[in-house]
Amino acid sequence: MEKKLEAKITELIQKKQYIEFLVGREGEFDILAASVVRRVKKQMDYGNCSLIWMLPYMKAEFCDNEKEFLEYYDDVEICEQSAKAHYKSAMQIRNRAMVDRSDLIICCIQHKSGGAYKTVRYAEQKLKRVVNIADKNLSSGT
Repeated sequence: MEKKLEAKITELIQKKQYIEFLVGREGEFDILAASVVRRVKKQMDYGNCSLIWMLPYMKAEFCDNEKEFLEYYDDVEICEQSAKAHYKSAMQIRNRAMVDRSDLIICCIQHKSGGAYKTVRYAEQKLKRVVNIADKNLSSGT
């Protein structure tokens, strides 16, 4: 999975004039994606991309470690729509806001359930391009 993700991120950085990578920090894939973006960005030294952590609302994790997070991510944003919502719906609202702001969604969906699956379904309804690196038909070079 990591090699597929790295190949896709490398391709995007090489082909796009500028690209923002929006990530959550709710699961293993989010953390892996951020790590791969940072690594590829550093290796390529292009400077044409930024890594943005999208918070659904202000979290204690960020407040307690603000300096470290601001050094790790190029920017940290709080999603305005989800920050005003009930915390139980905030993640999905933030995810939809990220989809609305994106041209391409890269995901790792292995089950037809859960928040990530719902977000991908929303992206498909919005006619966004979705690349699921868990797809066995996806080679590491695409």
